[in-house]
Amino acid sequence: MRNAFADELTILAGKDPRIVMLSGDIGNKLFDNFKNTCPDRFINCGVAEQGMTGLAAGLAMSGLRPVTYTIAPFATTRCLEQIRTDVAYHDLPVTIVSVGAGLAYAGLGPTHHACEDIAFLRAIPNMIVICPGDAWEVRAALQQVFKQNRPVYIRMGKKGEPLVHSSLPSFEIGKVIQISQGSQICLMSTGNMLPEAVEAGRQLEAAGYSVEVVSFHTVKPLDDAYLYQVLNRFSVIATIEEHSLIGGFGAAIAEWMVDRGQMPERFFRFGTPDAFFKKSGEQEFAREELGLNGHAIARHILSGLEPRKRS
Repeated sequence: MRNAFADELTILAGKDPRIVMLSGDIGNKLFDNFKNTCPDRFINCGVAEQGMTGLAAGLAMSGLRPVTYTIAPFATTRCLEQIRTDVAYHDLPVTIVSVGAGLAYAGLGPTHHACEDIAFLRAIPNMIVICPGDAWEVRAALQQVFKQNRPVYIRMGKKGEPLVHSSLPSFEIGKVIQISQGSQICLMSTGNMLPEAVEAGRQLEAAGYSVEVVSFHTVKPLDDAYLYQVLNRFSVIATIEEHSLIGGFGAAIAEWMVDRGQMPERFFRFGTPDAFFKKSGEQEFAREELGLNGHAIARHILSGLEPRKRS
């Protein structure tokens, strides 16, 4: 995802002289092409994410389109006050991009995990929250972000994530992308869990269920129209995210349903528990331990549906 981000941002900056790249002392080699293309529009802000966010707000007030970039907890939690008060309060077109969301940096320990950022950012007024499902969605999201003038948070994985799309998908902020069609179970995924959701869908199909998989790349605003039709079409719905079950995507969907008095017969939420993940291992290991890979998701849904099938 991060390679696609750097490449697409370089392309867009070559066309739009307002785009300025601010890095929190990472990705220097990653942005070599950007620096060669736009040498006066790349700023290494060092390990000073609060200052980077404040600087981005000032640049946006001056008519530019700044993009901040660093590891997820440092792009969000460390400078949450600046995001809220400097950027969102003034409704400025600052794009905050994080790399390594969820457990992508699992091997570096809880200081580098980001399982609370969706909850933090979606609670801030004026903030748009986008979690692309693969590298193609990263490119598409960037293209759409610069067509609007609001604060945006883009939450990316790291590198090497499987591609779900074969080319640039049709992408609209606040509108889902349908990956597969079905009639019995709807798997709604956000962010880099999309490949796992696709795999879970395959396994549920193999078990005899008709499964719809969608990329819910925009957590705020939610796709109201799709949610209304999903609740009319499906009795079994699951949300899938690499984020805490508290305050994340699944919580946002649950809030939406409760507020409208509409609930499916069965509602599954897959995410991280209310606990720091302190075991040593990389992302694949963390997902296995937490039941966040495709086969574990499918197995859990099947076990939850078996009693109903027997009855």
